[in-house]
Amino acid sequence: MVDTSEPRATVRVDVVSDVVCPWCYIGKRRLESAIELTPDVDVDVNWRPYFLNDWIPRDGIDRQTYLETKFGSAERYAVIAERIAAAAAMEGLVYNPDKIGRQPNTLDCHRLILWSRSATDPGRMKQRLMELYFAEGADLTDPRVLIQAAVDCGMDGDLVRRLLASDADVDRIETEAANAKEAGIDGVPCFVFGSSVIVTGAQSPEYLASAIERTSGRHTRMRA
Repeated sequence: MVDTSEPRATVRVDVVSDVVCPWCYIGKRRLESAIELTPDVDVDVNWRPYFLNDWIPRDGIDRQTYLETKFGSAERYAVIAERIAAAAAMEGLVYNPDKIGRQPNTLDCHRLILWSRSATDPGRMKQRLMELYFAEGADLTDPRVLIQAAVDCGMDGDLVRRLLASDADVDRIETEAANAKEAGIDGVPCFVFGSSVIVTGAQSPEYLASAIERTSGRHTRMRA
């Protein structure tokens, strides 16, 4: 008997985002929900680096200084944070900005996500880093925090320690992040479905699911 069923569609999704971007934190969860809404499509997610704050030094800065520099004051950001916290809670996520004491440079976080490709699920590594930052207020500039996060996700702690102490893949991450901005990506998260459908912002799971379905069926360029 000849099988006349159509082969399963596969859609590649490149997600350009940063681990300290709260809407990227929310957007990741919404993408996961969108994938659950499209069970007939195999979705291959690739996490791409972006520096939300490329001016922050490698050792990070005090959170209060960061808020005053970027938003004018901590009080001004508190208004924004309320809206973010509400959106995060709707997705079952914890957002505790008051716990954050240091604003990190995220180069090493992106290196960890890259290295996790050969040892574990990069999505799991990214999620752990985001949870540490947004829910627990952990200092992502502390190598001990990063090494423990890697171990928690199934990576070799000694290997990660050696890699973090080196310049391994620094140029690669910096180049990828720069290329994203040169390509016109000035807001994250940015989802690129099959190189043909581009969605910016933490859109609803239904909207992202629609993008997956459109990409799996026909390649029509759209910017949202």
